[in-house]
Amino acid sequence: MPEARADKSAATGGAGGAPTPEAAAEAVGGTAGAAGGPAGSARPRRRQARGEARIAQLLRAAASVFCANGYTASSTNAIAREAGVSPGTLYQFFPNKEAIAVELGDRLLARWRETYGAAFDQSRIEQPLDRMLDAVLDPLIAFNCENPAFSVLMHGSEIPGRITEEHDTLHATMLTRVESVLAAHLPDTPAAQVHRVADMIFMIFKAGLDLIMAHEGEERAAYVRELKAALFRYLAPLVGDDSPSPAPQEP
Repeated sequence: MPEARADKSAATGGAGGAPTPEAAAEAVGGTAGAAGGPAGSARPRRRQARGEARIAQLLRAAASVFCANGYTASSTNAIAREAGVSPGTLYQFFPNKEAIAVELGDRLLARWRETYGAAFDQSRIEQPLDRMLDAVLDPLIAFNCENPAFSVLMHGSEIPGRITEEHDTLHATMLTRVESVLAAHLPDTPAAQVHRVADMIFMIFKAGLDLIMAHEGEERAAYVRELKAALFRYLAPLVGDDSPSPAPQEP
């Protein structure tokens, strides 16, 4: 039929049967592949993967800039320069610095939830005090050392409110978890005192973590040992643990 021949000719690019550039492009990137996706699905997937890679690149650059300059003194131009892209490319993904900080903060908070959730796993907190401190504190300290931008974004008057609010909520959740662990070890202790002890543990941990973050190498490892020793000596008389104190050792 003439109509059928005309349709076939148009699809192949003309009487000679050579495909048009549009048809060739569709054949390479847009037809259903082995996965059985609909026509045109491969290109959007590739574009999405490139977009995610670009976002990750920008967030890594933002983390570096925030750590170097602080949140307030950082700019989108500095972040774009650190990422090796133009400001225009950055604005394709984020409208401003606050949006970058919120996205980075959300991702870091999600990873922090996973980290502390695993650190307070029941199998870890049932160990003797010295080993429990290792099992709980090591992943928490490692996370902060590997992600210094986390500390920058969780503190400071200029940080977007959404980040600090979520951090405060998470802090309260962690404090409740610490209280529940203490209550199990101190069944006859009034709840108010358990709360005070949990608060004190948090303050000791935060102060020790600041010192740990301020040093590197062997000196950082020495401060990790000092933090664990301080917490052990504070908690051992309360929980009745008679394990030998993990005295700090010279590197």
